[in-house]
Amino acid sequence: MYKNATAKRKSASRNPWAWVPSLYFAEGLPYVAVMTMASIMYKMMGVPNDQITLFTSWLGIPWIVKPLWSPFVDILRSKRWWILAMQIVIAACYAGVAFTIPSAFYLQASLALLFLLAFASATHDIACDGFYMLALAPDRQAFFVGIRNTAYRLATITGSGLLVMLAGVLAKKQDVQFAWSWVFYLMAATFALLFVYHRFILPRPEAEQSDEKTSTKDILHGLITSISSYFTKKGIIVTLLFILLYRFSENQLVTMSRLFMLDPASEGGLALSAKQVGFLLGTVGVVALLLGGIIGGMAIARHGLRFWLYPMAAMLSIPHLAYIYLAYALPDNFLIINACVAVEQFGFGFGFTAFMMYLIYFAEGQYKTSHYAISTGIMALGVSAANWLAGILEKNMGYYHFFIWVMLCSVFTFAVVALIKVDKDYGKKKK
Repeated sequence: MYKNATAKRKSASRNPWAWVPSLYFAEGLPYVAVMTMASIMYKMMGVPNDQITLFTSWLGIPWIVKPLWSPFVDILRSKRWWILAMQIVIAACYAGVAFTIPSAFYLQASLALLFLLAFASATHDIACDGFYMLALAPDRQAFFVGIRNTAYRLATITGSGLLVMLAGVLAKKQDVQFAWSWVFYLMAATFALLFVYHRFILPRPEAEQSDEKTSTKDILHGLITSISSYFTKKGIIVTLLFILLYRFSENQLVTMSRLFMLDPASEGGLALSAKQVGFLLGTVGVVALLLGGIIGGMAIARHGLRFWLYPMAAMLSIPHLAYIYLAYALPDNFLIINACVAVEQFGFGFGFTAFMMYLIYFAEGQYKTSHYAISTGIMALGVSAANWLAGILEKNMGYYHFFIWVMLCSVFTFAVVALIKVDKDYGKKKK
């Protein structure tokens, strides 16, 4: 009995360095697989751009609606159980995609499995964030927030960078479908190992071992109350417009920029290889994005959110000119292409800081966790809708005129910035 009690105490107080980085790496990898890698894979297999953007917009639905089932992750079993269960499901989905890719019906089967993967990943996100708050004291939560974000970005680098590059290398030696099949088998094996690791390493927080259970009725009542209170908050109409339109131009650019890199020059693209695209997205792009976000956070801490709203809107929008240039000149100098992508990604990272800070600002109040989750769900809806629209517009306009359209859509960014109201000192670091 003494040994069991000692083991439980050790498990409950596990060093966060042993599990926080691996847990948030596991959270980031499925998202990048569904929202980035899938579009590149389908492009290399010859699927038309408008179909790719339509499919990826569908695949984003689970992240849009995840606030609706998040309370049930609290009701049924523990967060630890949900994490481990979803990691098994995710590994199985990866293996299923890998198995179906070489088949004649790969498109339908892989899309179905990727949708299940997205649902499991969204549920995994809910459990991870809840577990993080249960397993760590508030001061340690603050300390490790940077660590978890870094681990998530490493997953982005791994998925959109290293694994895409691997697919490109393998595609030169064998069929494209078999190349991607091996990549997804590798991801399945990675998640199987993560499951085994977390099965033994994840702590067992005492808060999760409590016998107290909230009834389903109470959870449903809380869900209804939190949602209704969100849509009756002061300034909700302006906030909804801000969430949907601040990134309207950028959201259209994101998916089409990857396809633009891969398309041949005869179709207005840059004719880059998958290896080159993986390098661009996974190294240059991610580093520039991180720098933009870090500098944006430092800027807001110095002068407050309201001071930086217009400069950040400008930094989000003006770098879109880089893609107009690329589509017009179609340079074959890889260094120039890298520079253009770096400028655009830095601007996105800097400008996106204002967007996320406003969501936190608007969520303040009794239900701030739920309200923030609802805002991010609406954000995901805006991303999916813009992806779908971008595919249709590019098909009819061509890349050059499409990127001009994206630049013109920046007017919506400045319009919604003019509408929102923020306390002048919000976000400013207190002396």
